Amino acid sequence: MHSQIPAEGILKINDWGSSRVYQVVCGCNNPDHSHNVWVEADESGVNVIIYTTNTSKFWTKNRWRQIWELLTTGQVEQEVGLIMSEQQTLNYAKSLTLAIEDVKGFKKKR
Repeated sequence: MHSQIPAEGILKINDWGSSRVYQVVCGCNNPDHSHNVWVEADESGVNVIIYTTNTSKFWTKNRWRQIWELLTTGQVEQEVGLIMSEQQTLNYAKSLTLAIEDVKGFKKKR
């Protein structure tokens, strides 16, 4: 199995030279489960930042218990899930590799 171009499950949203932005969708097709991946080159090196929507385990605790937990510990347990097929996982890895190479090359040119 090889990575694809265009890639299944990976959408390139923007390209600003020193950064690339991708949207990685979940296999369940729920847009709340997708996440955005930013690959950026700056003075400190290459950074990969993942933005996603967290959800609480609302079925195990009621709202007041979660509020109490936040007030007393400063933390609330949350989770993020992303289902990817084997092909999508290969595409994801290849997209990250290519983005890192591209932003490093752009940084060297400047």
